[in-house]
Amino acid sequence: MMAQTGIDAFHRGAFEVVQPLKSGHRAGSDALLLAAALPEGASGTLADLGAGAGVAGLAALAMNRDLEAVLVEMDPVMASCARQTLELPANSGLSRRAKVIEADIRLTGAGRRQAGLADAAFDYVIANPPYYSPDERASPDARRKLAHVMEEGGLDAWMRTAAAIVKPRGLAFLVWRPQQLGVLLEAAKGRFGGLQILPLHARSDTPAGRIIVRATRGSRAPLVLLPGIALHEADGTPTQIAQLLLNGKARLNWA
Repeated sequence: MMAQTGIDAFHRGAFEVVQPLKSGHRAGSDALLLAAALPEGASGTLADLGAGAGVAGLAALAMNRDLEAVLVEMDPVMASCARQTLELPANSGLSRRAKVIEADIRLTGAGRRQAGLADAAFDYVIANPPYYSPDERASPDARRKLAHVMEEGGLDAWMRTAAAIVKPRGLAFLVWRPQQLGVLLEAAKGRFGGLQILPLHARSDTPAGRIIVRATRGSRAPLVLLPGIALHEADGTPTQIAQLLLNGKARLNWA
């Protein structure tokens, strides 16, 4: 079944994305902040796991002219949106550096490699995995639920694939929830080290609702908890740093 779609502009018109209107996940700030997590002048090849319509991957390309991206998505409808995104005239300057792979990130070994995700092939991996647990209230829309709810133990498969396809000392960036930090640390064990955790607060006076994690393949460096970022002022308007990050004009600070 063909989904009803619309076209959304990001980074103040720097690129456009075809997204579903009624059924499925519509990307927002998580995807844009994930792209802003990459280092200045990132180059080489990036894998966007669970790419959806391609917002995070396209944002990364728009911010890094020497980067190439592979958008990995298992949902056929969302993968179709990503392909349509690459065909938009507004993205002609970016689409030559991107391709879509329709594959399940839970694939392992030869199956994963045959799908186009070779061992140690990527300099960077980014992922915005489902971060709600099965016992939390889920959307009745099956496609949206797939994008939002992680099955028990599911993050281990994401981290296993990320570790398999990223180069030694390569970087992985994930959006996650602080309530499930223990799950992430367990999934990273033996695969990634040097974890840097950056809390994201809705406002400066509220607990962090999400975290962005920077992890290095094979590192033995200790975990670092960084100062958090507030995304909104008390009146609900975006903070200055949030506006810059969401429009591709600033990077997250991992120092």
